[in-house]
Amino acid sequence: MFPREFSQRAAQAARVFIPAALLATLAGCAAEPPPPLPALDIDPGRVAVAGLSSGAYMATQVHLAFSDRLRGAALIAGGPYGCAGGSLETALGPCMVAEPYAPDPARLAGVVQERAAAGDIAPPGGLAGDAVVVLRGRADTVVAEAVTRSAHELYAALAGEVGGMALRYDGDRDFPHLMPTVDAGVACATGGPPYLGRCGFDAAGEAMAWLFGPAPAAAADAAAGELRRFDQARYAAPGTDPLLAEAGYLYLPPACAAGERCGLLVAFHGCEQNADKVGEAFVRDAGFNRWADVHRVAVLYPQVRSSYLPLNPKACWDWWGYTGAGYDTRRGAQPRWLAAAMTALGAPMP
Repeated sequence: MFPREFSQRAAQAARVFIPAALLATLAGCAAEPPPPLPALDIDPGRVAVAGLSSGAYMATQVHLAFSDRLRGAALIAGGPYGCAGGSLETALGPCMVAEPYAPDPARLAGVVQERAAAGDIAPPGGLAGDAVVVLRGRADTVVAEAVTRSAHELYAALAGEVGGMALRYDGDRDFPHLMPTVDAGVACATGGPPYLGRCGFDAAGEAMAWLFGPAPAAAADAAAGELRRFDQARYAAPGTDPLLAEAGYLYLPPACAAGERCGLLVAFHGCEQNADKVGEAFVRDAGFNRWADVHRVAVLYPQVRSSYLPLNPKACWDWWGYTGAGYDTRRGAQPRWLAAAMTALGAPMP
């Protein structure tokens, strides 16, 4: 789910596929763009993020950048904030396989403090009262246990300064590098696309209970709300390209669609798990929507697009710097896009 090898073949593929992609883009210019996001009545105390793999890295980046506006994060098979330090080599080594060394939570806590002091991310005090859960399967051969534990340990180090955080590490379940579900996706032990696995474990339900409190009722077998496409391009800051797909997705539980006050969860897909790669598997079947009905939480599913220039053929979220400097701060192209999109929804971000 993360890029592993880069060679001259990537450059050759770029020469072959980019013209075709350009033609497809031009052909689609006449099509009606998706609608904008609706304005909702969002409870500012019930806004959180979650993600799988590269989406987990994105979730922790967004959480720390905007912790003064968010109440927590669920990180599935991902590592700590600031791990890659703008280096793809570091991203693919220490930040995935913990070799030749594992991420250092103490050093990264210092990075957080420095960036907060510079105004690049929220002050650490914004973490007070937040809930964070880090989840990894014991059969995961893509992201090492030391990497996910360092994500938890970084939050523990920051919690020691601000207090009041609810932290949990869950690493004792047997599943590979995917989003575990009760009965959706591929056979759990097999893994692979769409990176949802029938593991008999409802990770989405567990994550949402940690973020939003115990569910007041059991979730139904199927979601009852609306899954809508929306135009992602309109929320890009002038002069930036966050390298997102044309359309993202928004799930609205019946109560939220009716105008009642709701929470908001942003769910970031993993590499090769965007809609262009796996269709609507993640946005429909990851399990968040069923529990969103119960918790009264709208779910935003932003979508990355794959590219060869810059090199991101697997449509990963930017956790190593392919969108440019400040990618993991409030100045980054993708965090700025998200802030605009969430503001449009009714969850204002600075």
